[in-house]
Amino acid sequence: MWAMTDATAVDAVPRTPWYRSLFVHLLIAIVAGIAVGWLWPGVGADLKPIADAFIKLIKMLIAPIIFCTVVVGIAHVGDLKSVGRIGVKALIYFEVVTTFALVFGLVIGNVVKPGAGFDVDPQTLAAGADAVAAKTNDGELPHTVEFLLGIIPTSIVSAFAENQLLQVLFVAVLFGLALAKFGETGPPVVFELIEHLSSIFFTIIGWIMRLAPIAAFGAMAYIIGQYGISSLGSYAKLIAACYLGAALFIVVLAAIAWFLAGVSLWRFVGYIKDELFLALGTASTEVVLPRVMDKLINAGCSRTATGLVVPTGYSFNLDGATLYLSICVLFLAQALGVDLSVGEQVTALLVLMLTSKGMAGVPGSSFLALSATVAAIGHGAIPVAAVALLLGADRIMDSMRVSVNLLGNCVATLVVARWEGQLDRDRMRKALSGAPIEPATDEIDHEPVRTG
Repeated sequence: MWAMTDATAVDAVPRTPWYRSLFVHLLIAIVAGIAVGWLWPGVGADLKPIADAFIKLIKMLIAPIIFCTVVVGIAHVGDLKSVGRIGVKALIYFEVVTTFALVFGLVIGNVVKPGAGFDVDPQTLAAGADAVAAKTNDGELPHTVEFLLGIIPTSIVSAFAENQLLQVLFVAVLFGLALAKFGETGPPVVFELIEHLSSIFFTIIGWIMRLAPIAAFGAMAYIIGQYGISSLGSYAKLIAACYLGAALFIVVLAAIAWFLAGVSLWRFVGYIKDELFLALGTASTEVVLPRVMDKLINAGCSRTATGLVVPTGYSFNLDGATLYLSICVLFLAQALGVDLSVGEQVTALLVLMLTSKGMAGVPGSSFLALSATVAAIGHGAIPVAAVALLLGADRIMDSMRVSVNLLGNCVATLVVARWEGQLDRDRMRKALSGAPIEPATDEIDHEPVRTG
């Protein structure tokens, strides 16, 4: 039996008044941050440390929470084949959906033509290489082999010390399987200790979340104060194309959630509205990872499926980022008056399929992925430095990327859990309707997989 955490306790008690809701506080904070950044840009630009401090507070707990969640889930199930099936199904789902997102982005880019008529500044092109280097800290995306080898940590301690989520997940899977191997002969104190540690970490997360409105205020004030609302004008068509693509893609995710998991995405969005607004306000999905995992578990997804799918999705299932990248490739070409052939667009698609998998945690990763794609296309009329044209709009796109990435990983978890018979649909219905429910346990009624 799992202890109820601070986040899940909300669903088992009467609802608080609307004026005390975290959602309302976040909404007010975001609007106030936009106003401060617009009216007093200098003040807004100086508020970045507030958001940075909050993000660091959350990040320091992500690795131990993932470890505890995965270990407890796997140790309880004790089935290596089940763990392997979840991992394989998740990776197949990620590849199919992210590839669809890339194709979808190319379709949007060809139809809307966001770069047509864009006024290219020659000075921006001239200084493009230096600007991109500054944005990416002269880094580069890891190659496929390097990325896969990077999943294995140098040591168990380094995985936690460097906050490498895939490495922590790798260690947690091994530890959970080893703990499960002992079965009834193993020391129960280890299992109980990890359970109690998980409850303690989630309690701390609950305390930190009280600072979320302040963090959202600081983040929005910084973004608007630093980059200004005026940038919306020159990039209006690109912004419209990206947000249109995001809206339509979310409709696709809703269809996937309904037909493959039997869950209404719209009601699920209402269930995680606090986390969604916090992610939008801070332009980060990592800050809500612990809360989203906890809410998925509370709503009927098994700990094993949630603990394996969500952290893996943060590296392999960046639907919003891949959608954005494919639209931007066509934007750059159209802005420079270049008509990319079908073959060149397919080349861009194949390159982005590889580069998008190593983006998580790399500074300026979108610019590195675009630079590699432009170079691979080999079209002389599109210099790699042209990627700098996107510097003025990149931060405006954060809300689009964050929302689609977050919803995409939630839908992936729901689908994989349903495929494995590890989704308690009765509990899900109660959670989405706001009905009181008991604390989550590992006891899931395994049902045959059905669609519809």
